[in-house]
Amino acid sequence: MHGNTQDWPETALILFRYLTREVLLTMSAVAGILLLVIMGGRFIRYFADVAEGEFPLTVLGSLMLFHMPGFMELVLPLAFFLGILLAYGQLYMNSEITVMVACGMSPVRLLQITLLPSLVVAVLVGICSIWLTPWGSMETEDIIQEQQSRLDTSVLAPGRFQDFGQGRTAYISGYSDDGTQMQNVFVHELGNRSDDIPNYVTRAKQGHQEIRDKTASRFLVLEDGDRFGVTPGEHKAEHLGFDRYTIRLGRSRVQNAPDDAEYQTTAALWQSADPEARAQWQWRMGLPLMVFVLGLMAQPLSRVNPRQGRFAKLLPAIFLYVTYLSLLLAGVDAVGSGSLPLVGVWPVHAAFIALGLGLLWHSQRKGMR
Repeated sequence: MHGNTQDWPETALILFRYLTREVLLTMSAVAGILLLVIMGGRFIRYFADVAEGEFPLTVLGSLMLFHMPGFMELVLPLAFFLGILLAYGQLYMNSEITVMVACGMSPVRLLQITLLPSLVVAVLVGICSIWLTPWGSMETEDIIQEQQSRLDTSVLAPGRFQDFGQGRTAYISGYSDDGTQMQNVFVHELGNRSDDIPNYVTRAKQGHQEIRDKTASRFLVLEDGDRFGVTPGEHKAEHLGFDRYTIRLGRSRVQNAPDDAEYQTTAALWQSADPEARAQWQWRMGLPLMVFVLGLMAQPLSRVNPRQGRFAKLLPAIFLYVTYLSLLLAGVDAVGSGSLPLVGVWPVHAAFIALGLGLLWHSQRKGMR
């Protein structure tokens, strides 16, 4: 291979495909595990909210889907970093890198091969951080606000006392076969002693929800029951038997967009002079850059001695990543508070780029020896 230089471009293409496949496969496995852990934690949290009646089970899938870009923008850089460390570390363990070096491969050329998958991952992270994550956050906030304002009876779970909003507590024993009628409904409405409004207890054999299209009002319609009104401290009670009784739940309101920077579009952040908006813009634009910086550092850090094992430098590398991310978050907080209005978080990226170049230079010198 040394004697025929014309074979090197074809050999380089083969090596490029092989190394890229190893890195991306390892990255995909790591990303899958990390994503499963993060999504599992968020799913448990949301499922607990569903059990408490905060929102119905039907919106749980939508909430998880809209959170996916936010998870991906954080998982992919770390997964790519670990993918290079593990994939190249295994190649060092099997002495495959040694054979490549003997064929003319250098740390700089290895870094050039790593740049293309870095570009692909950076584009994916950029799409998530610049566009999909703020859009998903806004959609998630809209869903949660709408569920909180609707006071929908669909959040009621049979066999549980649940807060129903506006001082109401409800209990139902179950639903009809078609799911439209609630069975054995109990509603407690907390009164106001200062306004001489008594506490009301209403029970009915069945009930359902109605929406008046003209007024956008929502009503709980109860059938065949009794309503009792009791004022604390008084030895009397009101009683009303009814065939049909209607309780107004509220109106579906148009929710205003939150003013937080995380919900705004990237273009709006760029045009804003607010420190929090500038900090959020720098965070979003810095995540794709972070992928290249991590790739620059991972390539020399992946070099291990076969006697040390492929995980020899994994712990120091993870510590370096945590330090990078912590400094970046601290810089974003400082920009948001107005402490770093001019330089922003870019010195953090510059410092770790310099560190990566220093590690690469050290690896090159070591390889030349």
